[in-house]
This record gives sequence, structure tokens and C-alpha cells, in this order.
Amino acid sequence: MLNNSAASRSIPDRTRNRILQAARELNYRPNFMARSLRVQRTYTIGVILEEIGDGYGSMVVSGVEEYIREKNYFFLTVAHRHDHELLQTYSQMLIARGVEGFITVDTTLRDVPSLPTVAVAGHRPLENVTNIILDHRQAALFGLQHLKELGHEHIAFLRGQPQSADSEVRWNSICEVAQELGIGINPKLVVQLEGLDSTPEIGYPFGKELLARRVPFTALFAYNDISAIGAMRAFQEAGLRIPEDVSVVGFDDIVSAAFCIPSLTTVRQPLKKMGRIAAETLLARIEDTGEFQSEIAVEPELVVRKSTARLS
Repeated sequence: MLNNSAASRSIPDRTRNRILQAARELNYRPNFMARSLRVQRTYTIGVILEEIGDGYGSMVVSGVEEYIREKNYFFLTVAHRHDHELLQTYSQMLIARGVEGFITVDTTLRDVPSLPTVAVAGHRPLENVTNIILDHRQAALFGLQHLKELGHEHIAFLRGQPQSADSEVRWNSICEVAQELGIGINPKLVVQLEGLDSTPEIGYPFGKELLARRVPFTALFAYNDISAIGAMRAFQEAGLRIPEDVSVVGFDDIVSAAFCIPSLTTVRQPLKKMGRIAAETLLARIEDTGEFQSEIAVEPELVVRKSTARLS
């Protein structure tokens, strides 16, 4: 009766109220493990991240948590730091602990998972996996068209780390859209990000490297917000003003983007919404209440702040 099962509805209200009163007085709590054994369910999912606590992943997980809390599910989280062996080990550990499905974030899956899986920023078509993806072509169009309308022609780029799930598709989209808009991409103004740092420190040395090449540019389109913020610091230390001397566009719209100085113009991914969609999709598969979808696309949005200005 305390679980509000169908059988408990035949219990008279007077008896029901006495049972509930006794449960409150005795501080009774349902035994989750006993329930799990009885129904052979754990109501638990595994969330697999590149790193716990970074601006990107934490916003996605916030959306996941919000939805599964409403549905009385629980989740276990692991971070693999793009170590494939660690990813395999953690996946098996989560299965051993009874998770009923996976949500992966910025994780490149190589093998078909044994459980229903939803991949946020997944781009490989795999059996049993639903990919939640951004429309990267539209995102590239938003960022590049904004800079072009402001008069910028000499645009520098920070390319994403090779291990990042979005890196290749985003760069290909930028190259395609740049060609359509008549924007030339100078290889000397393209810097490849390296490393696993998930703070603005990832962009700082590469912003300095870009300046050291001594090739003039008036704008930067960065792979993500944290690298944009790090590069901005390098530019400012070199005496450049943002946006008077260099306009900067980021990508993601993490929380700190609105609070750095100047506030960052960025292409927004609806990260929290993507997490919520991932959780809703996975639970529908676990509960067998929805049809399998191999891909779900979400739309980006341009957020114009103080880091971009018309070329004077």
C-alpha cells in the first residue's frame, strides 16, 4: 500500500489512513533494494562523461538530473577523460551495479553497447544508440555570418581537440559554411587545441601561439567558450582590446560566458535541454513506451554580447 500499487487501492480509506499514520510515527522508509529484487528493476541509469564538473558536462547532467528526479530514477556518474580502456572498465562496473541504460556525454563510442544508450554529442551511427546532436551547419552559419556582417574578413579559428566528439563535424561545418559565405580560411590563422584541460587554460597558450604567428586577424571563432575565454586573456595581456581590436565568438554558452569581461558572444547549445531530452528518450526506451530513434537534432542560437563589434 505504501508504494501505491494497484492492489492497495481496494484497502478502505480508514485502514489506509491508520497504516499511513503508523508509518509516519515509526519513520518508515520503503526498502529500495527489496523492491528492486521483487520487480527485478533498479530504476538506475549510468551517466558517462568526459569529465565531471566542466561547464559543458555539468549543464547536460543538470538536465538529466532534473528529468529523472521527476520520474523517481537514480543515476551513477563516471568520468573517463577520453581513456578508452577506462571507459570500457567503467561501463562494465555500471552494468555490474545494475544500471538499466546509459547516457554518454562528449564520448566517442566504438562498440555497440549492451544496454539502451543515448549519446549527447554522439555522431557515430550505432545499433542501440540514439544520438542527440546539434545542427552544426546552422551553428557555423550563425557565428560566421555574424562576424561577416560586422565587416570581419580575416578570421582566426581555434579547432577542437581531436578526442572531442564534436570536433570533426564542427570544423567540417565551419569550412563548408565559410566557403558558401566567401570567407577565406588562412591555415596560418587556424590553431589546433590540444590537451584535456576543461578550464580557460586550454585556450590561453593557443591564443598566445596565434599572436606569435604575426598574421593579422580581426576576429576569432573558438571551438568552445572555455577556449575563447582563455584566448581573450592572452589577447588582453598582449595589449589588444576586445572587441575594439579583436572580436571573439565562442561556442556552447556555458554559465561563465555571460560573466567574463567582456561578456562573450557565443553560439548557444541548449545543453540543459539536451540532457533532459537524453533522459526522457532513455527512460522511454527502458520503459518501452517510445519508438527507437537513431538521431534527434536540436537547434543552436546566436547570443550576442559584448565581445564582438563592427570593424572600424
